[in-house]
Amino acid sequence: MAAPIPPLLRLRGMGKTYVTPVLADVDLDLAAGEVLALTGENGAGKSTLSKLIAGLVSPTHGEMQLNGQAYAPASRTAAEALGVRMVMQELSLIPTLTVAENLLLERLPHRAGLIRRKELHALAERQMAAIGLTDIRPDTLVGELGVGHQQMVEIARNLVGDCKLLILDEPTAMLTDREVERLFEQIVLLKARGVGLIYISHRLDELQRIADRVTVLRDGRHIDTQPMASLSQDDIVRRMVGRDVQEGLARQGQLGQPVLRVENLSRAEAVQQVSLTVHAGEIVGVAGLVGAGRTELLRLIFGADRKDGGDVYLNNSSSPARIGSPKQAIAQGIGLITEDRKREGLLLGLPIALNTTLAYLRSVSRRGWLSTGGETQIARRYIDELGVRCQSPAQAVGELSGGNQQKVVLARWLHRDCQVLLLDEPTRGVDIGAREDIYQRMAQEADAGKGLLVVSSDLRELMQICDRIVVMSAGRLAGDFRRGEWSQQALLDAAFSGYRDPQAAAAH
Repeated sequence: MAAPIPPLLRLRGMGKTYVTPVLADVDLDLAAGEVLALTGENGAGKSTLSKLIAGLVSPTHGEMQLNGQAYAPASRTAAEALGVRMVMQELSLIPTLTVAENLLLERLPHRAGLIRRKELHALAERQMAAIGLTDIRPDTLVGELGVGHQQMVEIARNLVGDCKLLILDEPTAMLTDREVERLFEQIVLLKARGVGLIYISHRLDELQRIADRVTVLRDGRHIDTQPMASLSQDDIVRRMVGRDVQEGLARQGQLGQPVLRVENLSRAEAVQQVSLTVHAGEIVGVAGLVGAGRTELLRLIFGADRKDGGDVYLNNSSSPARIGSPKQAIAQGIGLITEDRKREGLLLGLPIALNTTLAYLRSVSRRGWLSTGGETQIARRYIDELGVRCQSPAQAVGELSGGNQQKVVLARWLHRDCQVLLLDEPTRGVDIGAREDIYQRMAQEADAGKGLLVVSSDLRELMQICDRIVVMSAGRLAGDFRRGEWSQQALLDAAFSGYRDPQAAAAH
């Protein structure tokens, strides 16, 4: 009788302790050709467990096997040499290198010490085409791409070479439906090749589409593993958070005067003569494909990029606001939650308290000196209000999970008490419980008379939380829908319109 085939990956008693345990006694099996969904709230231990498997972190206790052999990678490079790869939430691309150089960094074609550019670009184009990434040039610097395109490049990079086990940590958080479908097509092909996948996502509908089984972690412990087909989304949520969760907002706020009006705002091809208005008490969503100009629009309003033309008006004024820098925008009551909290939103090595008060240091300064007691008091208030999971306000914000980091960014602008809040992918990489907390706080701010302009790649999210949705396509405004007027298909049609018929979009 033949011996049973061992699983591709086996974990027994895996745990990790920093100051306190963050992961304890996790057992897990993954078969070749299987997609295992790994889910749980932010801080549940998903990313820590993934980093143990990928060689980024050493376990405090426990053991692993890969194809029946002892597996204890000392580094990410050692894990990749054995065919274990991970696409992380925090992208590992080098922004000063081109897309092609990032894709083939360890396999650059060369002769006599010189890179063979033509061959490099041909290899890169082949790899990019495999996931439908045909709308950017291989010689483009990665730093010039938006986060959504960078995510696709990161995924393509990890498919180069022999891959036996692929870990995807929130791979679709910055992708539109079109890019998500391309990724899922690749996952089907990888399964057919016998590649095992661990898929981390807070989008439960995605997990139900592609996962064979689902493992739930809570507070660093393994709750259970079940066949995906046997569980509803409500079942998964209850296992994740230990309670029922109601998503979305039920609000009918009264709209006030315009707090933000944009007239013909433009920057090269990225943003072309965009005009829109946000009223006090209104949540306006900005939909569109990756590269449509959504992030660029928010950056122009915030003064982070220099505009070519157009004006921004605040608080129903007839005179345009003078906004030439983020400092001027903040001084006039505008706050921006960026799409990349780690690189642009937080000082990761500094405490939660300082990150919370950073946009309004005057509130905690006395005669030119910062009051650490004042910082701590303010931070504790928002930790309690937003449910930030942390050890204390003195903890470095870089030690928090992604969802808790996002709450700290939100706390900063709540403390500043901005009249206009610009939110770029505010729930990216945030679990269902934390997402509910953020939605409710957004509703509270709107009910208090603030104006919110929200970019999201998740149409369902915008449809849940917004009073109105505008759609950008190829840098132009291609649609404006009030609640009750939109459908997902209508939003998608508007998002694609500028690429099918640029003249029609320009005339909209």
